[in-house]
Amino acid sequence: VGAWKIAPALAAGNSVVLKPSENASLSLIEITKLAAEAGLPPGVLNVITGEGHVGQALATHMEVDVIAFTGSGSVGRKLLKYSARSNMKRVYLELGGKSPNIVFADAPDLDRAARDTAQSIFRNSGQVCVSASRLIIEEPIYEDFLNAVAQHASSLVVGDPLNLKNTTGSMANINQLEKTINAVVKAKEQGARLVTGGKRLHHESGGYYHEPTIFADVKSEMDISQQEIFGPVLAARSFESEEQAYNVANETIYGLSSVIWTSNLSRAHRSIKAIRSGTAQVNCYSGADITSPLGGHKQSGSGHDRSLYAFDKYINLKSSWINIGS
Repeated sequence: VGAWKIAPALAAGNSVVLKPSENASLSLIEITKLAAEAGLPPGVLNVITGEGHVGQALATHMEVDVIAFTGSGSVGRKLLKYSARSNMKRVYLELGGKSPNIVFADAPDLDRAARDTAQSIFRNSGQVCVSASRLIIEEPIYEDFLNAVAQHASSLVVGDPLNLKNTTGSMANINQLEKTINAVVKAKEQGARLVTGGKRLHHESGGYYHEPTIFADVKSEMDISQQEIFGPVLAARSFESEEQAYNVANETIYGLSSVIWTSNLSRAHRSIKAIRSGTAQVNCYSGADITSPLGGHKQSGSGHDRSLYAFDKYINLKSSWINIGS
């Protein structure tokens, strides 16, 4: 994610100051070291580390022209305020999501759809902004497809990511683990049906591990249906009509990504048009492609990472007129 911002900013001729998450700083520090070794002049690519007050100092600095941020909605709102209080710097936000994954009964490959569904939510233990955390299944195949996804989830091996036998790692920190645990408890209290998972794992190791978890029969008013968890928790429900599927897909405050499974090309185009999301994927879950823009609608943010559109964030347009007459 950091590279998505670094590359176009540098290519557009800017100097860059990186502020990585305090929970995962090492990779961006290493990138800056590699850039220096490759000959990038001193001061062009910089990194500062620390907690929120460091980001605030950067965001309120009068010599900073643009903020490009990936993270939570609460921090995104703070950055907009910091811009208003300082030099009205441009702020581009790639925030949260509660992305829908709609599976129609005529999906061309239900086995692949089930496998990709599990991958879309449980990779990185659900800590991906575009995770398809809401599964919306057409009624005739509801239970069968749900069971297929649960089988894929149960086959995942959670543990130390440095052990290549494991397929799923830990949460980033204790706060994220506790948020996931609390979301599971709340889902049970509100009446969602637990299909698989639901527990913390490897407590004795000191790691922040949680089982891949699936809830079924989720209702719109439940927290698990509306709030981003950023953990390995999938909320599933059924639908009876195409219109209902789109209404459910659009009922959250987010609009980052969507997935649709259908053999009907006309329906695929209707789905792409009807669902309010920055990215729509039909019969696949690609995750990311550097050539296509990534951005959200509604409270999922503004601006785009990746593709040529990413340059728009880091340049200023200027209109010039020269009279070359007498």
